[in-house]
Amino acid sequence: MTTTLWRHAHLVTLAGPHGWGEIADGALLSRDGRIAWVGASADLHAALRSLPAQPAEVHDLGGALLTPGLIDCHTHLVYGGHRANEFEQLLQGASYADIARAGGGIRATVAATRAASDAALLAGAERRARALMAEGVTTIEIKSGYGLSAEHEARCLRVARQLGSRLALTVRSTALSAHALPPEYAGRPDDYISAVCAWLPGLAAQGLVDAVDAFCDNIGFSPAQTRRVFEAARALGLPVKLHAEQLSDQGGAALAAGYGALSCDHLEHLGPAGVAAMASAGSVAVLLPGAFHFLRETRLPPIAALRAAGVPMAVATDHNPGSSPTLSLLLMLHLACNLFRLTPEEALRGATVHAAQALGLGASHGALAAGRVADFVVWDADHPAELAYGFGVNPCRRVVRAGLTRHQPLSQSHPP
Repeated sequence: MTTTLWRHAHLVTLAGPHGWGEIADGALLSRDGRIAWVGASADLHAALRSLPAQPAEVHDLGGALLTPGLIDCHTHLVYGGHRANEFEQLLQGASYADIARAGGGIRATVAATRAASDAALLAGAERRARALMAEGVTTIEIKSGYGLSAEHEARCLRVARQLGSRLALTVRSTALSAHALPPEYAGRPDDYISAVCAWLPGLAAQGLVDAVDAFCDNIGFSPAQTRRVFEAARALGLPVKLHAEQLSDQGGAALAAGYGALSCDHLEHLGPAGVAAMASAGSVAVLLPGAFHFLRETRLPPIAALRAAGVPMAVATDHNPGSSPTLSLLLMLHLACNLFRLTPEEALRGATVHAAQALGLGASHGALAAGRVADFVVWDADHPAELAYGFGVNPCRRVVRAGLTRHQPLSQSHPP
């Protein structure tokens, strides 16, 4: 076993239920992709004596800030085209729902995605993934939902899997076939849901699906239709997630919680019953401030109620071409604080500890502790709050994924 020592670091472990978990002068030992030990430098000699062999590599970080790798737990990275024209419509007063009902929105991206080659889809998704990785993202979830046919949903999920094999990045893929009604099923939403449920076993058999999602809202699918998708997922042993209560309260969060949902996402219109159901089920509330900002929404998610109920809150980019075309998870930390009034600690936990929970990776990712995957980031920062404080700034110095250095920054604004 090869052991690597990372020493003289300002560690932010996030290992406990509260607080930063700071160790002002700390060290970390990684072995075969996992964290073997983490603690204060004063205790390092005892830890080294317990090893069968001394570290093969030693990295002195000179007091730099070190945190868990960032996790973007809600993205739609695989698609064709863009929707810049809809941005102009939004600025002129059209709503997201208006655009969708007029044939734009998700259906416009479906057409572009179906027309794109596999190579084009992969190239676009890889370019977007690399942008997120440059800011310290080591794990990502990628949803389908822009194919909306058996053939094209499989294509998009295969691209997501390819990214995980091509890049030093952990990728979780989610089948979001119940995202919108494709044109060939116009006026027949129940028939389309029947088709989605029929596709799922094949997608799962090909190893393309880690979870199943749906869009339950007044321009998406009804709770009854969503329930049918969840039943199909349950029959396959797949966990569920839900786009819930973004534009209206359909009771989707409570429905999803009844299936033990990993997460419910958006939640601007979440009511008390939904909060209570999520708390009881242990479902994570995934906050998406990028979409809130881009669509100029005014109704905030019930942050105080979620906090009081002890519902874990994650933060993600929701990268997509229509309502959140951002590729900066650090910017989302800032917006989560500035728009939703999360604390900087809550925001960082939201992109590490709680994001890992939202992907079913809570036991292995998201914090710095012995036994967990050795994914971490070295930052040019003095305090972890700086990661949410700045915007339009990337202080990432080095990314380590599974114990191996993945990236050195292009910026030379700070000495290494």
